[in-house]
Amino acid sequence: MTTETNPRLGVNFLDMQAQVGVTKHTGGFAATNELLSLCHVEDAHEVLNVGCGIGVGPAYIAKKYGCRVVGVDLSEKMIQWSRQRAAEERVADKVEFRVADVLELPLEADRFDIVIVESVLTFVEDKPRAIQECVRVTRPDGYVGLSESFVTKQPSPELAARIEDAIGPSVLTLEIWRALWEESGLQDRVVKTFPVDPRQEIKDRMQWIGWRWLLRAWGRSLRLYLTNPGVRQSIKKMFNVPPEVYQCLGYGLFAGRK
Repeated sequence: MTTETNPRLGVNFLDMQAQVGVTKHTGGFAATNELLSLCHVEDAHEVLNVGCGIGVGPAYIAKKYGCRVVGVDLSEKMIQWSRQRAAEERVADKVEFRVADVLELPLEADRFDIVIVESVLTFVEDKPRAIQECVRVTRPDGYVGLSESFVTKQPSPELAARIEDAIGPSVLTLEIWRALWEESGLQDRVVKTFPVDPRQEIKDRMQWIGWRWLLRAWGRSLRLYLTNPGVRQSIKKMFNVPPEVYQCLGYGLFAGRK
């Protein structure tokens, strides 16, 4: 969808982020560092970041860990933001970005030391296929790592709708995520879970995006809010989320060796 979406329905959550230049990322840098540690980043030379968004993850990994990073995203606009981010972080020589779908990655098999997917598969309907694509492009003895939100209990239909407004559709229970991970075929599987604290989540999101980038994104959001009814409707929905939504949410880190 695009900003031409019916204003009564609002704008698609992912399109909204792409237009503004922000990325949803539960747990912030702490979650990324923990996930990379579980995937033994100290031994990695090349990392694939699936659903790279505005490029925070690839730029951060390249700068902090010295890895070469390939970032892919379904959105051409997100890839544009990613290239800008890499240039601003002065790591453009260490990263590469491509438009790609996690369900059909245009990458050779058995290539990457680590494949990480953070706050992405919630938006993908065919999760088993997406996981298998990530496994396919990972080298033997390499690692796949996921960071994804889950519901701690089955919400009512009304609360489920509010969760979709907050973090997107198709949020699974932890039990379903564990079952998907068991079926991945990976070895040495690890699952670590964490609660979602809304106040900490806001702090983590701001730190993840960065104040300079965030201020520019807020400016773009304001312009879109004032000029585009569809965007205005979507922003209202995202910010009108009751506290009880976060009381039934957590996020999990899933790591395994091919």
